[in-house]
Amino acid sequence: MNNSSPEHQAYLRGLKRQARLKRLLQVIILIGLFALWEIAAVNKWINPFIFSQPTKAWEATVRLAQRGELWVHLGYTVGETVAGFTLGTLIGIVFAIMLWWSDFMSKVLDPYIVVLNSIPKVALGPLFIVWLGTGLKAVIAMAIAVSVIVTIMMMHNGFKEIDPNKIKLLRTFGASKTQTLLKVIIPASVPTMIAALKVSVGLSLVGTIVGEFLGSKAGLGYLIIYGGQIFNMSLVMAAVILLSLVSVVLYYLVSVLEERIIHHQ
Repeated sequence: MNNSSPEHQAYLRGLKRQARLKRLLQVIILIGLFALWEIAAVNKWINPFIFSQPTKAWEATVRLAQRGELWVHLGYTVGETVAGFTLGTLIGIVFAIMLWWSDFMSKVLDPYIVVLNSIPKVALGPLFIVWLGTGLKAVIAMAIAVSVIVTIMMMHNGFKEIDPNKIKLLRTFGASKTQTLLKVIIPASVPTMIAALKVSVGLSLVGTIVGEFLGSKAGLGYLIIYGGQIFNMSLVMAAVILLSLVSVVLYYLVSVLEERIIHHQ
């Protein structure tokens, strides 16, 4: 039985209408952009050889599916991104905990972390290829390299922003540093952790694509490079559209995880 007031029910209905309207407008804008792209290519407002068009990109995607290559390339990119994202996040959180644990080490390593964050990660690609060879290991290493430093910085800053009075209260009652970490620091840092996950999943995907650019025989990044080399821009645009879909799905999964964690808390 719903005991809410009529005003509250009207407010909830308004929120639902607003959410439906937002989704509808998003779909209309997306369809409009693709329609405009197609019309511009057909009428030669843009060069269809250079910019391709949605129907040609769709045909390229269908050809990949018919040859059985579509899911192979998607599987490589998604698998490498998930592996890099997971490892990068775990390494980043563990390293951030270590920095929080020792203020002295945090002050010593802080400038090095800043320098590592400022280095363009693409420059590390040739090193990974020499060290690990072309293939899966080098791509995952690139995905980790792109995301791990940002995760460390976000988590460490989140740890430092925890209310010091809460920490003092636990210390007053004789809590150890481990107990403080488990009872206060980590639970209070969940919003920061979720924000780091949202940033890290996008960066991991960027690292994966860069790794596939440099040394891979499969994946969406490989398709983009291969399509550019043979001047098949329809294949390039198909891979870019698929890449956009992958990024949306991965971000959505992180958002679902966020909702479940917040609901559980």
